[in-house]
Amino acid sequence: MTKITTLIGLMLTCCLPQIQAQEYTVYHQQVVDVETLIASEKYEEALQAYEILFEQYEFIFLRDYQIATQLALCLNDDEKSRQLLIKGIQSGWTMKSIRKNEYLSKLRKRKDWRFIKKQYHSLNAQYESGLNQSLQKRVKKMFSKDQWKALGALFTFSSDAQDRYAEKKFAPHSEKQIAAFLEIFNEYGYPGEKLIGNDFWMSTILSHHNSISTAYNKKDTLYEIIKPKLWLALKMGQISAFEYVLIDEWYRATKKDKAYGILDGPSLNELEPTNRLRKGAYLRSIEVHNKLVDIQEKTGMNFYLDGHPWFAGKIEIR
Repeated sequence: MTKITTLIGLMLTCCLPQIQAQEYTVYHQQVVDVETLIASEKYEEALQAYEILFEQYEFIFLRDYQIATQLALCLNDDEKSRQLLIKGIQSGWTMKSIRKNEYLSKLRKRKDWRFIKKQYHSLNAQYESGLNQSLQKRVKKMFSKDQWKALGALFTFSSDAQDRYAEKKFAPHSEKQIAAFLEIFNEYGYPGEKLIGNDFWMSTILSHHNSISTAYNKKDTLYEIIKPKLWLALKMGQISAFEYVLIDEWYRATKKDKAYGILDGPSLNELEPTNRLRKGAYLRSIEVHNKLVDIQEKTGMNFYLDGHPWFAGKIEIR
């Protein structure tokens, strides 16, 4: 632990990455506003709000293009849906994901679908060329190591045994991962969708660290170093609101603090403070989330709620 702490101390003397970034807290809030419009079934207003958003920011999260494409289809604006689909592909929307979305079947039956398919590989290559490929490989390797180390907990048969494994075996590994994360952050920023095209490798690593055990979290000082950096990444558009919240949720849940209602839905008495926490992190309210699930079922649209690998159904209010 001493070596890790020393290494982190050295890292913190480095300057933060010199990135000219727009302020994305407004972006995240505008997305919440769009989701609220969709929850009220004001699809035309929601699409208009998205179009304004797309004009204002250089980097757009893929999920927003995915939703906007479907809104355009819902409003029978075929040309706009085609344009948005292409922008989505340029932002990493894969052909596999496009074909998996049943709501896009109307779009795939159009005459110009063949033209879009022909363009796909060049558009995807354009997207890939904008990513930091070497950093992507580095983070993927970290994620694979983390998954293998986490598998050890599956061979323990009680919660006490899992805690012992987590504290004695997983924690030293995780502390090295945190040191590597800080080194990456100080050089590049947060390695998420914007930088490496993946929004769950690093968040999984950090969530694993935050879920080691209650006893470990009570004495852990590393997350106190990480959290303000994650908030900076949120402001810079390098991490989505949900990804930020998910990492913090594991820490709060392990410490049994008030949380965001992701891992466990709130009671009725907890609903208001839970929504305040979500609002403070630019995440839709639980009521809006649940209404979006209803609209998905009603219309067939896919709002890609909460992303891989979390269940995107309703949040139960106990």
